[in-house]
Amino acid sequence: MTARTLARFGNAAALALAVAVFCGAGSAEARPDPNDEYIIVSGGPSLIEWEQYRKEAHRHDKWWGNFIRSARIRIEQLQKYYKVPVNITWMVYRPAYESRATEDGEPLLSYVESVRDKYKIRLIYFDSGDDIIRYLNEGNNRRKLKVGGFEYFGHSNKYCWTFDYSNHILGASKAFLHERDLRGIKRGVFAKDAFAQSWGCHSGESFSAAFKRSTGVKMKGAIGKTDYSEIYRGILPFLSSPGGKWTN
Repeated sequence: MTARTLARFGNAAALALAVAVFCGAGSAEARPDPNDEYIIVSGGPSLIEWEQYRKEAHRHDKWWGNFIRSARIRIEQLQKYYKVPVNITWMVYRPAYESRATEDGEPLLSYVESVRDKYKIRLIYFDSGDDIIRYLNEGNNRRKLKVGGFEYFGHSNKYCWTFDYSNHILGASKAFLHERDLRGIKRGVFAKDAFAQSWGCHSGESFSAAFKRSTGVKMKGAIGKTDYSEIYRGILPFLSSPGGKWTN
């Protein structure tokens, strides 16, 4: 289904998409327990200071909020899907929003926190990939509280989630979670029926398989690029490369 078709169906399509995402997780339908912890990670935007040197068609993050709005859409979908309180933790890469706030002259962290307040979720700012691994392992007693969902919105390549892509260096990142770092995730962190998806570009080409090897949990990822251009219409990122697909 194309993005334009989804847009015509509005909220009904958004709810249908939440169901479709879970059903596509593997041979058995993934239905994470809402009492388990559902973690959503938002990487940071690039700076116009650097992106201005690209050709117009190739510039990233003309709007600061791609990875915040997409997480907000997903949070709302999950809450509507379950119809009961969902234990959602939202991890946001703070440094990139601080620097973009300075560039835009806007209180971006206040906007982020307004999403937390509206949906009554737990917000945790992070500064590095190590912070994510640490939280997965030690953020809660994982014998009692498993991770039932794990999703990422942000820049990525086939090997890494890149949290500050083009925020300090044009076309590069100093803060990332590399697939080799996934070995640090302890076994037993995730529930048996956990769902995981990376909504960034190219994750399905290597990162997803590394995640499965390290955790035993399948991660849906994109073969090719993903497009966030319809986020303002309430539509989650979609595949944009010819022949692109989501891994199972």
